[in-house]
Amino acid sequence: MLSKKPMNAAETVPIHEFSERAYLDYSSYVILDRALPHLSDGLKPVQRRILYAMSELGLGADAKFKKSARTVGDVLGKFHPHGDSACYEAMVLMAQPFSYRYPLIEGQGNWGSPDEPKSFAAMRYTEARLSPYAAILLQDLDAETVPWQPNFDGNLREPRWLPARLPNLLLNGATGIAVGMATDIPPHNLGEVVQACVRLLEEPQTSLEELMRVLPGPDYPGGAEIISSAREIQHLYERGTGNIRLRARYELQGEEIHFTALPHQVSGNRVMEQIAAQPGVADLRDESDQESPVRLVVVPRRVDSERLVSHLFATTDLERSYRVNLNVIDLDGKPRVMGLLPLLRAWLAFRRETLRRRLQHRLARVVARLHHLEGLHKAIRSLDLVMQILQEAEDPTQALRQQLQLSPQQAEAVLNTKLRQLARLEAQKLQETTAAHRREQAQLEKLLHQEDALRAYLRAELEADAKAYGDARRSPLGTAAPAVALNASIPREPLTAVLSEQGWVRAAKGHEIDPRKLAYKKGDRFFSAVRLQSHQSLVFLDSKGRSYSLLAHSLPSARTQGEPLTERFSPPAGARFLAMLTGMPETRFLLASDAGYGFRIAFAQLLTKQKRGKEILRLPPQAAMLPPIEVPTAQALIAAATNRGFLLIFSAAELPERTKGKGQRILAIPTEKRREGERLVALAVLSTEHFGLRIWTEKRKFTLKPQDIALYRGRQGERGRLLPRGLQRVRRLEIVKK
Repeated sequence: MLSKKPMNAAETVPIHEFSERAYLDYSSYVILDRALPHLSDGLKPVQRRILYAMSELGLGADAKFKKSARTVGDVLGKFHPHGDSACYEAMVLMAQPFSYRYPLIEGQGNWGSPDEPKSFAAMRYTEARLSPYAAILLQDLDAETVPWQPNFDGNLREPRWLPARLPNLLLNGATGIAVGMATDIPPHNLGEVVQACVRLLEEPQTSLEELMRVLPGPDYPGGAEIISSAREIQHLYERGTGNIRLRARYELQGEEIHFTALPHQVSGNRVMEQIAAQPGVADLRDESDQESPVRLVVVPRRVDSERLVSHLFATTDLERSYRVNLNVIDLDGKPRVMGLLPLLRAWLAFRRETLRRRLQHRLARVVARLHHLEGLHKAIRSLDLVMQILQEAEDPTQALRQQLQLSPQQAEAVLNTKLRQLARLEAQKLQETTAAHRREQAQLEKLLHQEDALRAYLRAELEADAKAYGDARRSPLGTAAPAVALNASIPREPLTAVLSEQGWVRAAKGHEIDPRKLAYKKGDRFFSAVRLQSHQSLVFLDSKGRSYSLLAHSLPSARTQGEPLTERFSPPAGARFLAMLTGMPETRFLLASDAGYGFRIAFAQLLTKQKRGKEILRLPPQAAMLPPIEVPTAQALIAAATNRGFLLIFSAAELPERTKGKGQRILAIPTEKRREGERLVALAVLSTEHFGLRIWTEKRKFTLKPQDIALYRGRQGERGRLLPRGLQRVRRLEIVKK
């Protein structure tokens, strides 16, 4: 802990203690006050503050729309002193019906589209108000149902959470990235969630399998089909983590394929680009309009429609997998990954306590009102005395208390009642009002003291809200057959893929061709060749560490000069294609940068449907990517050498597998040496089939025999051993087979 000494003594705190505390404080802030939703209302702080500020501005569902800039200004000035663009983006998200299953805000103007969610207009142009559904979060906020806290400058108060009448956490879901943790909660159907809550209220020991009969899975706003099996969804709900697969919905009209719903947050324009690049597509049209928000028409070319649909599911974003991580801030204020049953039970406990606080608040109001009515009863029975006291007494309050035996509150109630109203109050009417309040008091006390009555009342509220705000399920649940790419049925013919230095690619039939003898464009020449089968995939890696993939049979013929890869892909500016790979899905490759970092990766992880590619190797500043090398087995040896002559050989099993990132240190290069220009320049992988390691320098070559190799063995991440004089300017390493 930091010392509680005066500020001038803070300099004596060790830097490691200060850094640790500062990092922990920052982590706690990001987790609790920014990234993760609270179990009670399913909101992050900025979302909660937006809704509360709008309610304070009177922007209810029946109010007139007001400029979004006004709302954002109130939120920033009163409750959330952060960036206006981030605040407005959070506001937009709650208003997009394609992002939220049950939007919390209604908007006028341009609030984005499914194709471009961030194409919304500036906040000075759009207008907003709360949606009717938002009432279930804000209702009873003034009934002492939730704790309050000071705002950032202590001048105002804000609720710590909202008294949600429904589990909004499950209804709208949430996504967020904190420090060391993240959350990905899918949306669900309101009616099904309420049925699950009612089931748990009536039968607390209900099992997850029984609960899933009324709550079978998520329900996404776009209406795509959920193709994960019931067992997979149950496993997900048990652990609180997993994956769920969504598939676009379609219908066949003759030979045409009409896609009518896309997976969650998938852009129609992006899918159109992916479909256009696929074989077997003769025509492609976008017939989406106001009545049919999604209608993509695909016309097959000499292929069965069902086969083409299966191929498109396998090769485009028409089918996607979504990560699920039910990570929330629990009622005790701590982040926790929860299964579905614990989550619903915790929310019901919160709702029961919130309802109890609301009833207690109402009971206190009713008791206070009965106390006032009792004083009015006494005043009416002695109206002449009251008039005399008002005319003659110097202190009417004290006189009323003494003469009529009233409490201070009753005396104030009598004095605050206008004389003509007091005179006209009929005893019968007063008695009816009193009787009604006594009946309400009895009902409230029954609810507060009888658990069965409270449970029935809570159930009635849930069912009423489900009737008011519920709707039909949008995402059907099915068990779809696995998607199969067209290349699975393509004849397996040997091909040789050829890549030129300027990034032109083509394929020649057979494996006997010499790619160096092919004709190349002027100024271009041979760079790389790969032998493979026509049904296999090719992966291309660029100098920025991104991967791209395509099917081998789609390559142009080697009888031509091919086509540039930039027509197939959209690499970042300045990137050049560095390597061309193929292999089985489980084939491992070594990816590394000349800064000395890298990892092993499976070939399947390099495949991507994206035209822009997929970031695989994150390069440190001023670092370059080295050519990838296949790693046949984990028992192989990795040899790494720097341009200053340091060589390290270690077991491939020591280098971990990754799907992306910077990787781990392969060979240590001290910072001062890196500044002086030392770099990792050569890699090689030795297996039991290899006899030795040949080292190429600027002027000579030298072969290390197996007995010499043992001298350079070490552990991954070490500095290695300096090669003999004359062999220290290493350019490349080459394996020598037996």
